[in-house]
Amino acid sequence: MLGEYRIEGRGAAEIAADVEQAVGAGRLRPGQNLPPMRELAARLGVNPNTVAAAYRTLRERGVIETAGRRGSRVRARPATTEREELRVEVPPGGRDLSTGNPDPSLLPRLAPALVPAAEEGDRRPVLYGADPLDADLVRLARAGLDADGVPGGPLTVTSGSLDAVERVLAAHLRPGDAVAVEDPGWGSLLDLIPALGLRTLPVGVDDDGPRADDLRLALESGARALIVTDRAQNPTGASLSGARARALRAVLGDHPGTLLLEDDHGHGIVGLPLHPLAGVTRHWAFVRSAAKAYGPDLRVAVLAGDQVTVDRVRGRQRLGPGWVSLLLQRAWARLWADGAVDRAAVARSYGARRDALVDALAERGVAAHGRSGMNVWVPVPDETGAVARLVRAGWAVAPGARFRLASPQGIRVTVSPLTEADITPLADAVAAAVRPSPARAYG
Repeated sequence: MLGEYRIEGRGAAEIAADVEQAVGAGRLRPGQNLPPMRELAARLGVNPNTVAAAYRTLRERGVIETAGRRGSRVRARPATTEREELRVEVPPGGRDLSTGNPDPSLLPRLAPALVPAAEEGDRRPVLYGADPLDADLVRLARAGLDADGVPGGPLTVTSGSLDAVERVLAAHLRPGDAVAVEDPGWGSLLDLIPALGLRTLPVGVDDDGPRADDLRLALESGARALIVTDRAQNPTGASLSGARARALRAVLGDHPGTLLLEDDHGHGIVGLPLHPLAGVTRHWAFVRSAAKAYGPDLRVAVLAGDQVTVDRVRGRQRLGPGWVSLLLQRAWARLWADGAVDRAAVARSYGARRDALVDALAERGVAAHGRSGMNVWVPVPDETGAVARLVRAGWAVAPGARFRLASPQGIRVTVSPLTEADITPLADAVAAAVRPSPARAYG
């Protein structure tokens, strides 16, 4: 069953560690079955409950899964195998369009905000027991949420959007629960969910956001939570339209016990209006981060939600990091209040690059998607071949495998580094790369 590998250990922690190390080293392969608990217990000379506890730990860590009567097996994509490892080497002299990073020229200078924030900290040092939230940041965030139609409720601050998502999921779900996610969707999120011992149920995405029929199927199949990107969806650039938001709210209205998480990381870089879903279900969270508009190193996000959800997140924070640096909160608040980011200009800049690439590809008979944000998604029949051909042509793009569960193949192109002069040669290269290779004739 396990080939040459023999699981070792006497205690549950030792057995679990042995299996996890074997998976990480490749000695146990994805999809490989583990021995039945009683069989392994007999071989190791331990109580079956010890093996059961080890397997439970491995399930909670996302390393293995239970396949009904077929027993337990290594996950097809264990949590120790990150999608971010699916990287493409940039050829010498080539261009890297795979990162998903913002254009540095569109980010504000941080020093003018950090210096006054530090000086305030010098005057009033932050000590244990201080208020963990900056009042100015809360005021600005609440005003912005009110203007966008996000329901009222308490706020808190987390270390970025993924930190917020992890804390909200942990506050409500337990290992084995299913989460409905966009497919294709954010690779880091698709790694995080199994790492928490949760299961993913894919929901298809088009230019207007998650498809309502797919969401209904996922919820009827047992999904306890839904994660939606409102604008600048990664990797497709989808943005929730008003009509799609109404359709999704109708589906959620039939499942009010669903935990709803909305990620509006496109705030500040997208000119399209927000159509929030929050408020339809009993428990919800709405997240806005500073990463895309103000810079990825400003690890701050604002989280709004229902009272129970926010209270649980705050309580868990107090037991861990305690709070997010007030220095960073004050700096973001100052940047926000001073209008350091010209949101309309940033949205126009990214939009011009996306539209130019999508239009150039359409002229060459290649369909592409990019309604908002800084990425363009190109469906392809063979993403491995397309990525390899683009690398040979001097362009590194992200393979769709980083973002897909069950959706068709594709590649993601980040437009942030592009100039007007890049559009034509890039479109030519993509068009050549996505075409099927000519059939070879053999004599």
